[in-house]
Amino acid sequence: MKDIVMTPDPQHLRALRDALGRFATGVTIVTTTGPEGPMGFTANSFASVSLDPALVLWSPARSSSRFATFAAAKHYAIHILGRDQMPLIGRFARGGAGFDGLDAAVNPEGVPLIPDALARFECEQHATHDGGDHLIVVGRVLRFAQTSGAPLVFSQGVYGGFEPAT
Repeated sequence: MKDIVMTPDPQHLRALRDALGRFATGVTIVTTTGPEGPMGFTANSFASVSLDPALVLWSPARSSSRFATFAAAKHYAIHILGRDQMPLIGRFARGGAGFDGLDAAVNPEGVPLIPDALARFECEQHATHDGGDHLIVVGRVLRFAQTSGAPLVFSQGVYGGFEPAT
């Protein structure tokens, strides 16, 4: 099959989004406490930045109704979801139940923690950078936790699992 080459301009935004979607990512929920209480944000824009110092990043969309709270958050936690945690995505989507009825602990900085995530990174905001229609938020990892399980994966607009290559 021959590549279809395009320029990233306004008439090709959907095609650009589809091309970016070819990169499979994990799924995270970022949590913090804002003026209205505990809140979460589903994101797949997560990456490790540095081991020493321990830095990670994520990128909230400026168009999100929760953007201002997360952009200003001095402390937050990034939870990497396991395949069995897919129902949490809807809980933290617009209009979802959020933390209502969810058994969540709170860390020393007052950030709500979702139980049983594959990994969790409790962070302090280290830096922010303009990222166009997103904000790049770099966090210094204060604490982390991990457990075993299969990861939840997002690719080409679909959630699923991971099968190792043989």
